[in-house]
Amino acid sequence: MTHSQQSDETPRTDETSGDEETTTAPEQAAPEAAAPEEVAAEEAAPEAAAAETPTAEAPSPEAAPTAAPAPTAAPRPVPHPSATPSPAAMAQRSGAKPGGKPGAAVTAPPSHSTPLSEAAKFARVEDDGHVFLIVNGEEHAVGQYPDASKDEALAYFVRKYDDVASQIALLEQRVHAKAPSSDMQKTAGHLREQVAEKKIVGDVLALEARLDALTGLITGLEAAEKAEQDAVKAAELAAREAIVAEAEEIAGRDPSTVQWKASSTRMNELFETWKAAQKNGIRLGRGTEDGLWKRFRAARTIFDRHRRAYFSQLDTDNASAKQAKESLIQQAEALSTSTDWGHTAGEYRRLMDEWKASKRASRKDDDALWARFRAAQDKFFTARKATNEAIDEEYGANLVVKEALLVEARQLLPIKNLGAAKKSLQSIRDRWEEAGKVPRADMGRIEAGIREVEDAVKAADDAHWERTNPETQARTNSALSQLESTIAALQEDLDAAEKAGDSKRIAAAREALGAREQWMEMLRKSAQDFS
Repeated sequence: MTHSQQSDETPRTDETSGDEETTTAPEQAAPEAAAPEEVAAEEAAPEAAAAETPTAEAPSPEAAPTAAPAPTAAPRPVPHPSATPSPAAMAQRSGAKPGGKPGAAVTAPPSHSTPLSEAAKFARVEDDGHVFLIVNGEEHAVGQYPDASKDEALAYFVRKYDDVASQIALLEQRVHAKAPSSDMQKTAGHLREQVAEKKIVGDVLALEARLDALTGLITGLEAAEKAEQDAVKAAELAAREAIVAEAEEIAGRDPSTVQWKASSTRMNELFETWKAAQKNGIRLGRGTEDGLWKRFRAARTIFDRHRRAYFSQLDTDNASAKQAKESLIQQAEALSTSTDWGHTAGEYRRLMDEWKASKRASRKDDDALWARFRAAQDKFFTARKATNEAIDEEYGANLVVKEALLVEARQLLPIKNLGAAKKSLQSIRDRWEEAGKVPRADMGRIEAGIREVEDAVKAADDAHWERTNPETQARTNSALSQLESTIAALQEDLDAAEKAGDSKRIAAAREALGAREQWMEMLRKSAQDFS
């Protein structure tokens, strides 16, 4: 590789880590390290390498004060350790979304910078720019940085080390911030390949240890993310299952007990919820979603079929109910002009009972039918009421007469002279019949009042008959005679027991004698009442 070729190229690192790709800024360009094959070829033929690398002729001692430096094919860039891109710049170029959640910012770690004095512990640099990495006492050829000082050659490969270390620091930052782990293993693997190539100068063992730790952390982060995703998926599955289960429960109800308006509204709400979950929710897998959708669709189909059948039957029942009630309305309208008040009122009660027993039509139709039926009834009862009011007005004078007769009848109570009371009541009764009818509203009250007086006179008459009945009086006298004979016999038994001194017979005779004497007193009192 010639000096001019090295000067015209912009050094870059081709290593990428997942979605993180780092390129060296143009103003920080440095010659690219030679590939291992090129280094081996140059070591095998130093003459050829020297011949291909243009250099300025060395001036003679005499010409030193005035000799101008020989021009080179192109300016040779000088590497600087500080030219490593910052982790924030690398994150911007990679398009990654730092942070624990998408869109959240992650504070970029400071750029890694290894002092040359520290890096020198891990490298050996030859005069011709060849750099060797020392790991556990073993040297590994890194590359060559020709036409530069040893520090410049070392600094170039240290920059590559710092670049990798900065990327590892950024990955550590993402892991600790619990950023999405989708590309972290890939990034860690790519960084591990760069470290394993040993084309950088620095503590590569420390980098490997950090990568080992990162691998374990990323594995744990992936497991946590999977657990969280599984939990979200389980919750989504439960929500979908709940939608389907409720739809199946609604579809499985007895059609005769379903509130169709509310149930239809709820079924539509479930469908909208399903669509929203399908559009915005987490995916459950084609098989799972297809199975749930088939169940949900089947429930909606069954519900719709039941609803159509129910309303079809409802239409049939409505038509039948309308026909039956139309017949009742025709009968009611035919009776509405009748003046046979008692019979027609009974017919209307019969029609009302049939109306209540008949099936209901739709609310709108039933209300209209009832209005017609009620109108026919109202026509009849209004006419009857008008007639009764006219009759009541005519019977008002009769009421005044009967009110006065009722006052006269009540003056007979309490009954002291049964014969006189019976005669007076008969006179009142004759005048009562002559007075005629009273208004319907007062009929019950007036008739109850006169009936009360009649019942009192009848009760007094019945009591008098019981006392004066000859048969009853004869039976009473016969009982008195028998009881007197019994008492006389008991008295003789008592006297005999007293003479004998038999206390037991004395007690029994006295008890029997006392009972008969009480009966005798009661019969004598009854006989006095009859007399």
